[in-house]
Amino acid sequence: MSDTPEQSGPQSLQEPTLDEQIAAYQREYRELDPQVEKVVSALGRLNRRMNVAYGRQLADLGISNAEWEVLKTLVLAGDPYRLGPGELAKRLGLTPAAMTHRIDRMAGEGLVTRDRDETNRVRVIVELTDEGRSKWLEAMRMATGFEEDLLQDLTSDERGVLGEMLIRLLRRVEHTQPDAGGRLQDLD
Repeated sequence: MSDTPEQSGPQSLQEPTLDEQIAAYQREYRELDPQVEKVVSALGRLNRRMNVAYGRQLADLGISNAEWEVLKTLVLAGDPYRLGPGELAKRLGLTPAAMTHRIDRMAGEGLVTRDRDETNRVRVIVELTDEGRSKWLEAMRMATGFEEDLLQDLTSDERGVLGEMLIRLLRRVEHTQPDAGGRLQDLD
């Protein structure tokens, strides 16, 4: 059985290889630097495929990516894994209304609680539940397995170098596009 586009399905449904994509771009835009395009296109494709894989893992756990983001943010806040809804919204780049909707859904699923602050009855506190922490831990276990498999062909030194190069690229984007949602302080 051959892997030619004619025999494996309609060509319009197949993503071109990176080389095919770059050749097409160069045909239409001669000033394109093929090395730059290869790096950027490979990163984009890798990101897309990783997001699909993570999404499947989260779905297997019965949580959405949006819920994962809240769980992760509460864990990053540290023990006792509590934040106000406004702070959660700010950290996730959401409107207060969107955050309220997300918290409502997650509280209904037992992933978080929402209670009045004992010291300031006007303030609401969102706190990670044992169930929410269990879901976060299981998602981390699944992601770790996927990530180890993803990087299995790289030596420890190569992983270190790749990590440093990607952080340099990330810092460049964050410097030139500060409103793009990056948080430089998270990298230090």
